[in-house]
Amino acid sequence: MERTGARGTTYMGVYRDPDGHKRSAGSFSTRREAQRAANREEQKVLAGSWHDSSLGDITFREYVETEWLPNKHVEASTLAAYSSNLNKHFYPFFGKRKFNRISPSLVQDWVTQAHAEGLSPRSIRKYHVFLSSIFGRAVKDRVLVYNPCDHTELPKVITRKSRTLTPQEFDRLLTALPTQHRLMIETLIEAGLRWGELIALKPRHIDFLRRTLAVEETIVEVSKKHSPTGQRYLAKPYPKDNEPRIFGVRQAWLDTIAEHIKTNSIGRDDLLFATTAGTPISRNTFRTRVWLPAVKASGVDFPVRVHDLRHAHASWLLAGGSDLKSVMERMGHSQIQTTQKYLHTLPDTDQRNLDALTRVQGRPS
Repeated sequence: MERTGARGTTYMGVYRDPDGHKRSAGSFSTRREAQRAANREEQKVLAGSWHDSSLGDITFREYVETEWLPNKHVEASTLAAYSSNLNKHFYPFFGKRKFNRISPSLVQDWVTQAHAEGLSPRSIRKYHVFLSSIFGRAVKDRVLVYNPCDHTELPKVITRKSRTLTPQEFDRLLTALPTQHRLMIETLIEAGLRWGELIALKPRHIDFLRRTLAVEETIVEVSKKHSPTGQRYLAKPYPKDNEPRIFGVRQAWLDTIAEHIKTNSIGRDDLLFATTAGTPISRNTFRTRVWLPAVKASGVDFPVRVHDLRHAHASWLLAGGSDLKSVMERMGHSQIQTTQKYLHTLPDTDQRNLDALTRVQGRPS
């Protein structure tokens, strides 16, 4: 296309985009240059590599809230976690920036700032994966031509050997708990449950004759703002394929549970462990008001989370001679590598290895 103005004649390269609309490839001083530019863009269209740069002319927050989040088909609790991450870690830094102006160096600046502000290397890596997934989706949508998270220099994660609660330490911790909460915590050690599985337990999940427990429901806690029902607690079938995991439990625990059900007049479909109002127990409330004071009072000299009782359950089973496959199924792990990390985690494991070696050799230690 030829144009004549005060500065002389210029030539615009014109081509059609994938939708058949006319597009400009730029203005040039010669017809030949304009034609070459138009041909280059046409080749990109034919090759499927053409990119509409105007699509990225929105802010990071606009893209996330209008495109990325609405297309995430995830659980309400996961969606709530996404929103929390965005509000806390990403909107303050990237929110108002044009999407196509976010460069690798800007992502690197975010990493540097997060590290300087005290965010751990492990957390930075986790949030970087989250951020990269947003840009990765934009590349697939052809909003961006590359992912600015590629090749980011991330702080090194130093793996520290985790410490597992011993049976003796657990007994001290249990004694430090208020009496009304002890059976609930004993259940975590007995069955190795996740918190959501624990607070969803009902008498109908227990087979007293076969001495088994069925994990077939979970309760997730979300803010009412992000809840699809407006309720804080959401109960759902669990796991997702609706196939409960069923495993054995000891008679002593069954006897205590039976007495608990009888004493508290708990119905078949009532929660085994609930607040005085009969509602699910909040994980965070229990942690701050009950668990942390008990850990402190117990004298256990390292931080212990409620979830660490699940780890202790698996570690004790393996240390006692259980096989990996059965522990994997009991824990509900999808990969045996997850279960393997609980091998040899008790403090006296290495001494038991040395004792075994001594016995085999028939020599005194």
